[in-house]
Amino acid sequence: MSETILIWYRNDLRLHDHEPIYRALQQRAQVVPLYCFDPRAFGRTPHGFAKTGAHRARFLLQSVAALKDALEQLGSGLVVRLGEPEAVIPALVKELNISAVYYHQEVTSEERAVESALEIALKPLNVALRAFWGTTLFHLEDLPFDVAQLPELFTDFRKRVEESPTVREALPAPGQLSKLPEVDPGALPTLATWGLEEPATDPRQVIEFTGGEPAGLARLDHYFWQANLLKNYKQTRNGMLGGDYSSKFSPWLAHGCLSPRRIYEQVRLYESQRLKNDSTYWLIFELLWRDFFRLVALKHGNRLFRASGLRGLVIDWQDDPERFERWRTGQTGFPLVDANLRELAATGYMSNRGRQNVASFLTKNLGIDWRQGAEWFESQLIDYDVTSNWGNWNYTAGVGNDARGFRFFNILKQARDYDPEGDYVKHWLPELAHVPAPKIHEPWKLLPVEQQRFGVRLGVDYPLPMVDLFQSAAANEALYNAAGERRAGRRRRAGR
Repeated sequence: MSETILIWYRNDLRLHDHEPIYRALQQRAQVVPLYCFDPRAFGRTPHGFAKTGAHRARFLLQSVAALKDALEQLGSGLVVRLGEPEAVIPALVKELNISAVYYHQEVTSEERAVESALEIALKPLNVALRAFWGTTLFHLEDLPFDVAQLPELFTDFRKRVEESPTVREALPAPGQLSKLPEVDPGALPTLATWGLEEPATDPRQVIEFTGGEPAGLARLDHYFWQANLLKNYKQTRNGMLGGDYSSKFSPWLAHGCLSPRRIYEQVRLYESQRLKNDSTYWLIFELLWRDFFRLVALKHGNRLFRASGLRGLVIDWQDDPERFERWRTGQTGFPLVDANLRELAATGYMSNRGRQNVASFLTKNLGIDWRQGAEWFESQLIDYDVTSNWGNWNYTAGVGNDARGFRFFNILKQARDYDPEGDYVKHWLPELAHVPAPKIHEPWKLLPVEQQRFGVRLGVDYPLPMVDLFQSAAANEALYNAAGERRAGRRRRAGR
């Protein structure tokens, strides 16, 4: 072997379709896989939440452990370090006489700052640093436009890439690797390393998410081939209760345990062997949303994280810790909102439909700064993906580049449409378990005699609504429209 190449693992915790390791092996190099637990990822968000909460941290640890096992089965191993990569990697370069560092690049500021710091640290060591693009379905080089010309609307983006779809073939996983050089492999940390406690397994959790490539591939096999659920994906994807209403691939995609190109290939295989319909298309459609958000972040940078969002819309957001706490803990008095937020706290997961509703309630009914909600999701979600999370919050708050103005989710209609019998609400709000379906989504209308009959005391066992749904929406729409008028005025004065 002519050289030793360090493979810096990040949000790409797999062996299949992994270009850095594939290219290193093409050069017949000895590979040294590394995962570095950066302490900055376990600090605090600007609003004081744990940046990586217990549910997400556990899924990450499971994913790294699975990668370590897989590498060892191939004859290699995983070097594990706790520290800042720009300090850890140069030290390993010197210790092991490494000639190059390969990695998958990221697109947002914190991650790119680490890449830049690493480049500076490695420059005196005369070590090649090579970045690869590997998180999206479409490769950056295969897009029909430069990133600077990325369409601002998702529909326009989708139509452009679908005109000439070029999805590269997923790269094969290595069949064998060389033994690690003499090096201390390091030990995997525990949740206690970051002051986190092992989250209890809630018996109401309908699916057990286990991190790692094997679990991700098993979920893919189950959803497509064993349970044959892909054929109905479009019809069931907006469900909220159950393990199989949607693919639930997102946690493994977020950590890179599953490649989107692997999923794409399996969809095409399913279409050729079983059937092709709106549902098979729609799963690819959802993968395109992931691509779009990542490209938006690459194009617009830190605008994604500003209160005014991608649109530059300066809204008079409220800072109300008490109200936010009631939202965060699922005590708003609106059962659909509360059930979803309690599921998130208990499991680290929430349906896409649930996310849209709770985000709408926070921004359009409570008028609270959407970034607080985005940070809470960052802390809790096992499928947290920086670009998808912040892009979706931009969109729901009405400050994204694909926003549709003041898009208010009528929580009551949403509840009737997606939880008509109240099964989901009752699953997560046991205090409402005996309330009949016609009354479950508006418990504040229960008469005293009905409260006694159904075993719930409003204001005691379950809170009264913290706002009037429609009056609060109207008030916040006025603030939103005022912000739009101010923005239009600024543009006119600037001659645009």
